[in-house]
Amino acid sequence: MSFLSGIAASNGIAIAKAYRLVEPDFSFEKKTIDSPDQEVARFQTALNTAKTELEQIRDRAGKELGADKAAIFDAHLLVLSDPELIAPIEDKIKTESVNAEHALKETADMFISMFESMDNEYMKERAADIRDVTKRVLAHLLGVQIPNPSMVTEEVIIVAEDLTPSDTAQLNRNFVKGFTTDIGGRTSHSAIMARSMEIPAVVGTKSVTEEISNGDLVVVDGLKGEVHINPTPEMLEEFKRVQADYEKQKAEWAKLVNEKTITADNHHVELAANIGTPKDLKGVVENGGEAVGLYRTEFLYMDRDQLPTEEEQFTAYKAVLEGMEGKPVVVRTLDIGGDKELPYLNLPKEMNPFLGFRAIRLCLQEQDIFRTQLRALLRASVYGNLKIMFPMIATLVEFREAKAILEEERQKLSNEGVQVSENIELGIMVEIPSTAVIAHQFAKEVDFFSIGTNDLIQYTMAADRMNQQVSYLYQPYNPSILRLVKMVIDAAHKEGKWAGMCGEMAGDETAIPILLGLGLDEFSMSATSILKARSLIRNLSKSDMEALASKVLEMGTTEEVIEAVNAAVTL
Repeated sequence: MSFLSGIAASNGIAIAKAYRLVEPDFSFEKKTIDSPDQEVARFQTALNTAKTELEQIRDRAGKELGADKAAIFDAHLLVLSDPELIAPIEDKIKTESVNAEHALKETADMFISMFESMDNEYMKERAADIRDVTKRVLAHLLGVQIPNPSMVTEEVIIVAEDLTPSDTAQLNRNFVKGFTTDIGGRTSHSAIMARSMEIPAVVGTKSVTEEISNGDLVVVDGLKGEVHINPTPEMLEEFKRVQADYEKQKAEWAKLVNEKTITADNHHVELAANIGTPKDLKGVVENGGEAVGLYRTEFLYMDRDQLPTEEEQFTAYKAVLEGMEGKPVVVRTLDIGGDKELPYLNLPKEMNPFLGFRAIRLCLQEQDIFRTQLRALLRASVYGNLKIMFPMIATLVEFREAKAILEEERQKLSNEGVQVSENIELGIMVEIPSTAVIAHQFAKEVDFFSIGTNDLIQYTMAADRMNQQVSYLYQPYNPSILRLVKMVIDAAHKEGKWAGMCGEMAGDETAIPILLGLGLDEFSMSATSILKARSLIRNLSKSDMEALASKVLEMGTTEEVIEAVNAAVTL
């Protein structure tokens, strides 16, 4: 029995066997073999096993993710049946009397190098296919397992160094009960996805992949930020009791699902949910979300090998708008860059991608991509209450240019006889300090603000939120951050506009009393945080929180602010 401390990224207790999502050791030595025919037979066995495995993955992907996601596995199966690849491997085994591992690697590397050197994009993609499939065959030759979370058929806890958005998209929600990672924080994509999937998670443990083996019994305590490995029977019973108590607490919060979010002194605020796909709507409805405050459309573009079509996007946006039955839906236009990449776009590598060519900067330059998305959104607007939000806006000129492109597409659709809603609000994410500082100018032109604190905090504090070395500087309650938030809210209200927040800070129980006091109109968070936040807000007086907010704005440190909130509010 041992345990690790990390960051509590998603509430709850999960108990299950470990499934390590860690690439195995593919190292081997070149060997001379006595029987080339036996070695070719061994290679054929590994090849056939890999084919069978890919067929199973393809069939499951087709059922659960759709034919487009399964198509990539058809391409991989074609590679494994290509005599142009297979014959040279077998020839090398026979003529050089070398082991199959060496023959496979040498031949595959030759083809990969050849394809990668070509200008043709299609051929470059074939290099990636060869790398993937030959690695699978090599794994079977070496007797090691390539992890594939989409094929899990029993309850597990995922153990990984980190989880990319593509990794999390493959997780089978029926069987993945929680996860834990070496790196990451509360605002990392793995943490955000855990909350949207409603599964407990502990991130930033530093060494969980070193400490846990496949099959270990693991307890992920997302309430305290602890991971327990092979607990004693007594401890396991205690965790089951805590798990049951937490489920009872959730049942109490669930009674508020159809209630409005009203403070003790009768002030209403809107509690909205952040979503990534139409599938997330179920969680929004079940948790009593009054709106979608952030629809991260980049997930439509990820985990695929080409841009989504206008029709694909229209279908997704329409589904979300209809699913919310007239409640507001704030859709963020494409926010790619930083730690979210699209390999098929071939964007240049950057020294600091978080401060580089991303989000609205990319869209204003790659206007074909932007216009396709805007057309899809405008077409879908008649099916619900759509609000469009541009991310990473740094200057008024950027906003005006984006708005002008939107209006051009609106006019084109009108000329085509396509109906578009007349009541689409247009806003921006405030995630750059310069934008917050001149929010009073933006407020004259936008319909709303949504404060993206995940980036606003890291840019204000000059501290990469993914960097463990400076994680102590990710301080949502720092008075400098609170002052910027106040500037944005005050600027909006002065012009009769509303201000929301879609960063993780909006669902933070220490931040909520302060944000209420600062006058925030809309709090958008992971759907699973809504009922807990509603319960908290119903016990707070807005006038009391205004006094608290005024007090903390004059403080100098995060620690002083936390102490003041704890003294004023029973969390």
